[in-house]
Amino acid sequence: MKIIRRLLKRFSKETNLPGQFDAWEDVVYSRDNTDFHDREQRFDYVKNCLDQIKDAMLEVDNLNFEYNIVTSQLKDMEEIEALPKEDQAILKDAATKLININKARSGYEQKALAMDETAYHKIDAFHDQAEEGISKLEQAETYQLKIKQDMKHLSGEKEAYTYRKYDLQRLIEDLRAVMVILITAVSLCFILLLILQFGFKLNTQIGYLLATGATALMITIIFTKHSNASRELKRVEKSINKIILLSNSVKIRYVNNNNLLEYLHIKYGVRNAAELKKVYAQYLEEKKRREAFKQMEKDLEVAERDYLRLLRNTKINDPVVWLHQPAAILDRKEMVEVRHNLIIRRQSLRKRIDYNNDIVAKNAQDEIRDLVDKYPVYATEILEMVAEYDKKFK
Repeated sequence: MKIIRRLLKRFSKETNLPGQFDAWEDVVYSRDNTDFHDREQRFDYVKNCLDQIKDAMLEVDNLNFEYNIVTSQLKDMEEIEALPKEDQAILKDAATKLININKARSGYEQKALAMDETAYHKIDAFHDQAEEGISKLEQAETYQLKIKQDMKHLSGEKEAYTYRKYDLQRLIEDLRAVMVILITAVSLCFILLLILQFGFKLNTQIGYLLATGATALMITIIFTKHSNASRELKRVEKSINKIILLSNSVKIRYVNNNNLLEYLHIKYGVRNAAELKKVYAQYLEEKKRREAFKQMEKDLEVAERDYLRLLRNTKINDPVVWLHQPAAILDRKEMVEVRHNLIIRRQSLRKRIDYNNDIVAKNAQDEIRDLVDKYPVYATEILEMVAEYDKKFK
């Protein structure tokens, strides 16, 4: 309101209309357009005056209530300053403790959270299983790598054995082909020796011996290689079958372990053990912060209770007010500032009380008295209205 008045006064000066708005606080009564011989107009006019008195009195009651509170606080300041030095020292210690706890509490409130509320409660639901979960995830991830290595190793062995099987099969086929060629060659050789023996009457005994010996040697070599290759081929095929069986077992372990990993990822809401470890560390930090803050709340409650108890032991009327301004107990400048603010408030309240009492209510009362004097014929009616109004709002 004061700002509005200053603006209005400034506007008045700038527009060369001095005092146009200065009279806003004045209550002016005009009877020029009122016919007091008309009962309805007379009733409305008097009722308006009575309403002004009623509103002014209600405002004064509210202002007096606030005025008494401010006055009481000023008296409390005097009581605090009049305390013996020993009592003041004890009160200052309690105020210091309260301020320090509030500062520490404020620091924890402003500290960045390690994790948001949703994430905190999510891991809090299984915090007692988190370390076990980290261990399970690490074991499963390590086992998964080992299984992959085993599968890779088995795949390499299978490929090597398969390649060896292909070589042995080709060798056996080649030996069979050599055997066919050898038999054909030996057969031709014996036919030639027979022609030489019976056709040309030559002595071919040595030829038979050489052909038979060479044939026996070649057959022995081919048979040995064929037997060795066949035995090795069976061994290779058995190894391949064994590798296939092992691969199936490894694949089953891989699938089961992979399913376990997926379940643990879903359960803990993470992608791997490292992430769970990081989230759990954040949870522990946030839990520690919350527990410290909770302890501060308890310490603050105890400090406030002790502080209020000391204040109640004095003659202070409203100790709770000083609960919110302990700095004034410690710092004289702060106390002076609080006192100055209270004095300004009380002056403002007094001004408003006086305005409602001395201007609004008094002018309305004077106006009613003047009406009774000027219109004695309606005096009884007006006084009855006053009495009725007084009875109604008493």
